[in-house]
Amino acid sequence: MTNRKGSISVDTADIFPIIKKWLYSEHDIFIRELIANASDAITKRSTLGRIKNQEIPDGKISILINKDEKIIQVTDNGIGMTEEEVEKYIAKLAFSGAKDFVEKIKDSSGDNKDIIGKFGLGFFSSFMVSSRVDIDTLSMEAGAKPTKWTCTGETDYIFSESNRNEIGTTITLHINEDGEEFLDEYKLKGTIRNHCDFMPYPIFVETTKNKDDDKKEKEAPEALNDTKPLWKQDPTTLKDEDYINFYRKLFPMDQGPLFWIHLKVDHPFTLDGILYFPKLNLNRPFNESNIRLYCKQVFVSDSVKNIIPEFLSLLKGAIDSIDIPLNVSRSSLQGDPNVKKISNYIIKKVAESLKKLFSNDREKFEKIWEDIGLFTKYGIISDTKFDELMREMIIFKNSDGKYQTMTEYTTSVPENYKDKLKDKIIYFEKEKSDHSLRAQLLSEGIHCLETEEHIDPHFMQHVEMRKQGDSSYKFAAIDSEIENLLEVGNASDTDLKIKDLFKLILVGDDKKKDDKNDKDGDDFFSSNLEIEVKNIKNTTSPAYFKVDESMKRLQQMTRSMGNQNGSFPIKKTLVVNPGSELIKNAYKIWEKGENKELAKKLCLHVKDLATISSVGLEQKDRTAFVGRSQELIQELTGLI
Repeated sequence: MTNRKGSISVDTADIFPIIKKWLYSEHDIFIRELIANASDAITKRSTLGRIKNQEIPDGKISILINKDEKIIQVTDNGIGMTEEEVEKYIAKLAFSGAKDFVEKIKDSSGDNKDIIGKFGLGFFSSFMVSSRVDIDTLSMEAGAKPTKWTCTGETDYIFSESNRNEIGTTITLHINEDGEEFLDEYKLKGTIRNHCDFMPYPIFVETTKNKDDDKKEKEAPEALNDTKPLWKQDPTTLKDEDYINFYRKLFPMDQGPLFWIHLKVDHPFTLDGILYFPKLNLNRPFNESNIRLYCKQVFVSDSVKNIIPEFLSLLKGAIDSIDIPLNVSRSSLQGDPNVKKISNYIIKKVAESLKKLFSNDREKFEKIWEDIGLFTKYGIISDTKFDELMREMIIFKNSDGKYQTMTEYTTSVPENYKDKLKDKIIYFEKEKSDHSLRAQLLSEGIHCLETEEHIDPHFMQHVEMRKQGDSSYKFAAIDSEIENLLEVGNASDTDLKIKDLFKLILVGDDKKKDDKNDKDGDDFFSSNLEIEVKNIKNTTSPAYFKVDESMKRLQQMTRSMGNQNGSFPIKKTLVVNPGSELIKNAYKIWEKGENKELAKKLCLHVKDLATISSVGLEQKDRTAFVGRSQELIQELTGLI
C-alpha cells in the first residue's frame, strides 16, 4: 500500500486553536479521553465476541512513556478499526463535529455552557499536548488489514502501511512543549489515577528510554486502577469493612464515615454509587467537591450541583451513570429530564435510608444526629419531597438530655397541661437559656426541647408555616411561655413597689449615669430594658429575662445568616419574682433607707445573675460584674 493523503473540507482554518480554547481548560484531560476511548473499544470487541461466539482476550490498556523521544503511546486490545472506519470516525465525522462545534461557539456569544456535546471531539484533546498524532490499528473484522493514520493537527492527514499483527489500536503522541510535564512518569500516573482510578479494564504504565530498545523494565507493572469499584459490586456480598476501606481510599484524610447508602438502579435510568455520611467538622472549611461523578467508571467531574441538591452536598462518595448528559469536555452537566429524575431518586433513597435507620436502630440514629441533623433540617426546608418523608424523624434533646421527635414531645405533655399547651412545643436555646426555668417546668412534668441558632430558627418557621396532614406545631420559647403555664398570683402593692425599685435602679439612675457615655452605646440594658413583676408560684428564681418571640426569631435568623450581632437592638424584659427571698431582702433594705447603696448592688446583682443564666455576660460586662460582686460580698461580710 502506498501512502494516501487526505484532507478535510473545513472552512475554519484555525479550528484546532478554537477547540483548544473552548473545549478543555486543563491539558491533563487528554489522557482521560484516550483511555476512555480505549475502554469503549475493548467493550465493543467483547460484545461482538459474545454475539459471534468468539473467544476474546481479557481487555487491558497499556501506556508507554519514552522521555528521550518525547513520545507517549496508548495501546488497547479493543475492536480496532479499518482504514475506512478511521477516515469515517476519526477524520470525517470528528472534524465535521468540530465544525459544528465551532458554529455553536459562534452562535453562543461566548457562552458555551449550554452546548450539548456529542461532537466526537474527545480524541482531538491529544493535540493539546502533541505536535503529531499517529493511529496504528487493526480491526477484529475478518480479513481486515492494519492501517496507520498520521495528522499534525491540521486539516490534512496521511494513511500509510502498517505491520501491526494484533487486534487493537495504538495511539502515539509526539509530545510538544506544552505537554512535556506528562513525560514524567509520576505526573502521568497521578493524572491517570485522578481520572481513571476505577476504569473497568486494567491500566498499565511502563517507561523506556528508546522506543526501539528492547531493554524495557523486566518486572511486569501493576495495574494503576481498581477495575471493579465497590459501587459496581452486589451490596449483599459486601461487609461494613468493605465500605469503610473504600471510603478511606477515596478520602484518606477523613475520619471513618457514620453510615452509607448503596445506590443501584437500572430503570428508567442507570445509576450506581455509594454516598457516605461523614462526621461533621465545623472547624474545617466546607468542600463542595465531596461527590465524584463517573460515566462508565471514567471520572467526569466533582461538581454535581445539578444532580445532588445543595442540602446533600455534605455527603461524600461517588455516583456513576451513563444517562447524565455532558458537554463536549464531559466537565459540566446539561439540563435534561434524567438529571431531575436522578436527583429525585437520590433524595428519596437518602430519606428512606434515614427512616430505616430511625426505625430499626434508634440508638445509632440518635448517636449520629449531631452530625446529620443540620443537613436533614436544611433538606426539609429546601425540598418538599424530603420534607414529606423526614419531618417526623427530626429529633431534639429534651430537658433531661434525651431525644424526642415533635410528636413524641406533644404526646408526653402531662394531661393537666394539654389544654394549655395544645400544639405548642416549648424550646430553649442551647447555652442561652435560664436553667432554673427548665427545672421549674420539669418539676411539673413539662419538658423543653433544645434548639441551636444555625438552622433551628428557619426550621421552626418552616414547620409552623407548612402544616403536614393533621399535625401542626407552634414553637414557644420557655422565657416567654412559662408564666402562661405556671400559676401566677395577683400583684400586691409590695410587688408594684418592687417593680418601681428595679426600674429606678436599672433603668432610671443607670440611664442618667450612662448618658455621658451614650456615644459608645455600651449599656444595652439601660436603653432596652423593661421591668415586670410576676409572682410565679413554686419558684425560687429571683429573676429571668424574656424576649418577644417574634423579635427573638428575627434576631436568630439574622445571626444564622452571618450577622452575629443582629441587625437591630432587641427589647428585653427582666421578669422579677417578688416571692424570692433575695428580692424580698433587697426591697426591705431599700425601704429602711439606711443602706440604699447595698440594695442597689443587690438589684444589679440580680440582673447580672439573670444575664448569666440566659445569654451569659459579654466580655465587656465581665469586669464590671466581678468588681460589683467583690464589693457586694465585702460589704455583706462586713455586716457580721
